[in-house]
Amino acid sequence: MPRYTVHVRGEWLAVPCQDAQLTVGWLGREAVRRYIKNKPDNGGFGSVDDVHFLVRRCKGLGLLDNGDRLEVALEDNEFVEVVIEGDAMSPDFIPSQPEGVYLYSKYREPEKLTPTAEKRVQKSREVIDSIIKEKTVVYGITTGFGKFARTVIPINKLQELQVNLVRSHSSGVGKPLIPERCRMLLALRINVLAKGYSGISLETLKQVIEMFNASCLPYVPEKGTVGASGDLAPLSHLALGLIGEGKMWSPKSGWADAKYVLEAHGLKPVILKPKEGLALINGTQMITSLGCEAVERASAIARQADIVAALTLEVLKGTTKAFDTDIHALRPHRGQIEVAFRFRSLLDSDHHPSEIAESHRFCDRVQDAYTLRCCPQVHGVVNDTIAFVKNIITIELNSATDNPMVFANRGETISGGNFHGEYPAKALDYLAIGIHELAAISERRIERLCNPSLSELPAFLVAEGGLNSGFMIAHCTAAALVSENKALCHPSSVDSLSTSAATEDHVSMGGWAARKALRVIEHVEQVLAIELLAACQGIEFLRPLKTTTPLEKVYDLVRSVVRPWIKDRFMAPDIEAAHRLLLEQKVWEVAAPYIEKYRMEHIPESRPLSPTAFSLKFLHKKSTKIPETEDL
Repeated sequence: MPRYTVHVRGEWLAVPCQDAQLTVGWLGREAVRRYIKNKPDNGGFGSVDDVHFLVRRCKGLGLLDNGDRLEVALEDNEFVEVVIEGDAMSPDFIPSQPEGVYLYSKYREPEKLTPTAEKRVQKSREVIDSIIKEKTVVYGITTGFGKFARTVIPINKLQELQVNLVRSHSSGVGKPLIPERCRMLLALRINVLAKGYSGISLETLKQVIEMFNASCLPYVPEKGTVGASGDLAPLSHLALGLIGEGKMWSPKSGWADAKYVLEAHGLKPVILKPKEGLALINGTQMITSLGCEAVERASAIARQADIVAALTLEVLKGTTKAFDTDIHALRPHRGQIEVAFRFRSLLDSDHHPSEIAESHRFCDRVQDAYTLRCCPQVHGVVNDTIAFVKNIITIELNSATDNPMVFANRGETISGGNFHGEYPAKALDYLAIGIHELAAISERRIERLCNPSLSELPAFLVAEGGLNSGFMIAHCTAAALVSENKALCHPSSVDSLSTSAATEDHVSMGGWAARKALRVIEHVEQVLAIELLAACQGIEFLRPLKTTTPLEKVYDLVRSVVRPWIKDRFMAPDIEAAHRLLLEQKVWEVAAPYIEKYRMEHIPESRPLSPTAFSLKFLHKKSTKIPETEDL
């Protein structure tokens, strides 16, 4: 029985077909019917008959005629896309792929090497060619690897040596990196090779850049690196695709055999020359590429955590006195000063009158709980942690991490240890520990919002408590995520296992440090999404009173995607909607103009965090570009 895999609005559906005489239109309708059936709100549709759609192949994006028979139009188990009429679509739309691949647009500007970089790469390669011509014994070029470093390889086997290296080291397990992350990985490896210390040939490097520009991205399992000698397993899988073996993904083909994907783009597999396999796989780019994403997401959620906490403080009728400029001048940590400033910019009643604040101006409360009063101190050190980690990751992504290193100006190669991932591993462990605190303190604020003895609000923020449970289990979810983070924050870099017959006898475990840092950050985002929803729900019980203008804008943003709770309803989609607002930095976007305006009006007191001297660019959703250095 033929079966088709159909993509409808972010979901993949397996649709069996008992009769190959059925049409493409039938397949589209059946996929939409199954999509609607799986949605509690029917996906926003009344019935299948209300839906107008087009059907097209995922491979090649060719539109299909709804009247064509399936046996003529499609092959068995082919991937197709149902495009709903009225959905936001662009001419550059790329269909999703299985395993949660993000959508992103076509990459318009091809990357290329600068003339200076080309010369350095050529000079570096000349050193390698000289070593081979003179039959000099050099690790990884004319010898084996690791424990086999003393085994000299015959000249006629040097190319085979490099292919064997890539194949044997492609030993990773687990889910593949999504194409976006794989593209970042490839970008960082190209950046290292372009520095001219790797010994790769200019011809091979240009081939790799052509594959990057076409978004031909190899299948790279996420597990298998110990972070020294570099990220050998994942980078070997990356190299395996480049030589036309294993699986590869591109927007045109989806997942397919690498040789066919390259052929579809008019590209030829790389034929490895001596040393080139080693040049492609030796470095910390897996740790660093994931670390780039972790730093960017951590920065985004840390900014927005201040806004969410300020909204909670308003709902709980807290005081702004703890954010006084003079208090923080006496303990002038940069992050603490900046967080206190953001709170003032959002809550200053002289600047933004608040009816809620005015309603309790003359209450007898002297000070607030630590979860409100100490936000500058707790959120502040998170900001400083991120700045520290960003510095290390930015240096790392612009460093040469090969072994041996080729120094063309000296005409020699030198074995060293720049491949060791201890720097990014330690930094990302530190990032996980630091960013987790935003979730830990947020969960306690959620408790205060839900607990009537602490909030003066209805229990669990819902009317008719008992009949309705409100935010009872949403708070439990936050608590569960915080508890899970506690285990994830155990540093992976404190562990080391000797590998390669004790040749590589100390490793960083940086791959796990990077992956779990991303998991911790996602949990932080989700906990703060719950707090954001709870704070907005708390405002419903304080109406008709209004909060400050910037916080009202945040409330309006949330209400544009999540309606108030009048009675219990399916809550998970609302949490996801709020999470999406934070992930896309929408909360920051609506509040930032007010923060910056306040900064301009209070320049002497603001003391903002100054920009670092380094540049770290990672665009999560649209494109991943090679880092901007003098070489590219």
